[in-house]
Amino acid sequence: MTKPSYNYKQHPHAEARKDKHPSAKPNRNKEPLNNRIGLGITKRVGTMWAAYIFMALTLVSLPAAIATGNTLTIIGWIAQTFLQLVLLPIIIVGQNLQAHESEKRAIATYEDAGAILEEAKEIQNHLSDQDKALTHLVERMSVLEAQLSEQLKRSK
Repeated sequence: MTKPSYNYKQHPHAEARKDKHPSAKPNRNKEPLNNRIGLGITKRVGTMWAAYIFMALTLVSLPAAIATGNTLTIIGWIAQTFLQLVLLPIIIVGQNLQAHESEKRAIATYEDAGAILEEAKEIQNHLSDQDKALTHLVERMSVLEAQLSEQLKRSK
């Protein structure tokens, strides 16, 4: 009988992943200036307060559009002024909410992976203990086989 000969080696990513938790916020100071400006504007425009302000701004030009009596001017006001100015911040708010939910799912997945890794380590420890027990049994069987073989030789 042969003894179990498995030797566990932990994957290098298992330790490296501990330093890269997805909820860690990136250092925005390392971002190029244009990226920081764009992010700052997006954070301010992507709020419901910005939508309310833009709606108030569009209402300033509504009387002038209606006063023309021209259907095309009114439709242009709705499409180019109202929808673009008001819907833009509302869409950004929705995207921010979706991104937040996506980030929560990513963190939960990351933590699930960590839990699975810990369970796999526990299984590895259990298997190591079983290997020790099996090795002990194999050694005992070898001793018993030798003793039995010796007794058979003597009885002949």
